[in-house]
Amino acid sequence: MIHTLYVEASIRGHPRAKKILARFPKAIVIECGRYGEVFNPKPQNFRIQKRNPALILAQKFGNFVLEAPEGFGIGGSHNYYFSHMLNCIYDCRYCFLQGMYRSAHYVLFVNYEEFQAAIEEILNDHPGKQPLYFFSGYDCDSLAMESVTGFVHEFLPFFRGHPRAILELRTKSIAIGALLKVEPISNCVVAFSFTPQPISGKVEHGVPTVKRRIEAMVKLAEAGWQLGLRFDPLIYHQHYQENYQELFNQIFNQIPSESIHSISTGPLRFPKKMFETIARLYPDEKLFAGRLTNQNGLVSYRRELEAEMTGFCRSWLKELAEETKLFSCTPY
Repeated sequence: MIHTLYVEASIRGHPRAKKILARFPKAIVIECGRYGEVFNPKPQNFRIQKRNPALILAQKFGNFVLEAPEGFGIGGSHNYYFSHMLNCIYDCRYCFLQGMYRSAHYVLFVNYEEFQAAIEEILNDHPGKQPLYFFSGYDCDSLAMESVTGFVHEFLPFFRGHPRAILELRTKSIAIGALLKVEPISNCVVAFSFTPQPISGKVEHGVPTVKRRIEAMVKLAEAGWQLGLRFDPLIYHQHYQENYQELFNQIFNQIPSESIHSISTGPLRFPKKMFETIARLYPDEKLFAGRLTNQNGLVSYRRELEAEMTGFCRSWLKELAEETKLFSCTPY
């Protein structure tokens, strides 16, 4: 529930902003000049704000679509990401956002049409038939706040009209109603992120259980949507081999292989300064007291352990899915 809404004065009359404000009639509404006045000040505590985040309605200027980091993608040569929203309703201890932003408040940019114009411009800059990939769940969860943002409702028709643009909706949410109400489109991948339930229950706070996410995937598969599996990051823990094997079997016993568009694995890695920020927020978190080491400015598992985990998971995944669907995601 949103108890406090900040809104940039210049967009208070925007139809999308007005609709959202009307959705929360009891919320405290505070006008601001630019969202950064609320979101960027240094004396903020991400951990405390996470208990009761506010929603900031804002307009974005420039940098609507950015090139994805090297190593981020699912096989395409041209990879981009765009963020209609900053921050996520979930509270995953390994999430890089808490080390990147000072504030845990949600920022929603209401000028969707300008994001779409920027995507069209990139498509025009790359004429021909080659597909271009656009990832929407980099700085937020693509589906979790759909009832407020209307993001899927607004962007699916746009991508339906641009079949060369591949949209990935990355999520841990089971809020799939907006997808089930429309005909699936071939250039959209609904990608679910997973860790084994024993780990998810400890470090992915507020996230629906693995069982409920698989149930959501089953419904989407039955409706004809293409699905993605994202095992990113891979988390080391006692019995990780048994737990990941069980997770893979849970999924593939219920999801038909023809519904799986792509599968990716990725290591747990943080730039050193980002890790230090996150570790200060959660000094007692066991995840950060494990086998992590600083290697050339990146905090991660030692390379031998990282390779062991990746090799084990990919070996099992090759038994369950076509190898052409497997990708490694290493953005750092």
